[in-house]
Amino acid sequence: MEPTPDKARERLLDPVDRVSEILFGLIMAVTIVGSLSIASAGHAEVRTVMWAALGCNLAWGLVDAVMYVVRTMTERSRLRALGKRVRGADAAEGRALIALAMPEHLAAIAGEDELEGMRRRLAASPPDDSALLGARDFLEAAAIFALVVLATFPVVLPFMFMQDSVNAFRLSQGITLVMLFLAGASLSRHAGHPKPMRMGLAMAIFGAVLIAVVKALGG
Repeated sequence: MEPTPDKARERLLDPVDRVSEILFGLIMAVTIVGSLSIASAGHAEVRTVMWAALGCNLAWGLVDAVMYVVRTMTERSRLRALGKRVRGADAAEGRALIALAMPEHLAAIAGEDELEGMRRRLAASPPDDSALLGARDFLEAAAIFALVVLATFPVVLPFMFMQDSVNAFRLSQGITLVMLFLAGASLSRHAGHPKPMRMGLAMAIFGAVLIAVVKALGG
């Protein structure tokens, strides 16, 4: 039940975390850019919105990275406290504590033998007195920050290289929809859905609706 710091994780972040952070940054950036009145916007206004999108995602990425560190530290502290309680409890109470800590769908299928096996292994293992956070955790937090910030650039790049704001906005929208499609398909494959393209299409439609709503509200 306690974390094992020496166990290497295969990837820096799991697929859901990676895609989710990209989606957060992408949707936030396109929402801010979409608030620009493209038809009447001048070069100064476009630059202002570009910097606003980048600044917003910088702030969001920082907050998300800090919260990841806090969440990781809190979860590990909770697991260590649980391990201490299980070691000090009798067999029946120890099994009950483990069952309560398990996800509901796993606790529903875990029998007494499985719970007792986990309790015995936990009772036989020494308490983990290592630091709650390691270098890997801060690296993952930095990766979250980078993903949120980097998701801004596909949205704003057309405005950096194109003089026509209307065409730049259309290209930005197209890039956003393609990225949403790829992100949805990636999440669907990770979830084991037999037709990931459907999820990709649904995510792209969601993006199109979001852009339309932003424009209707004054974009």
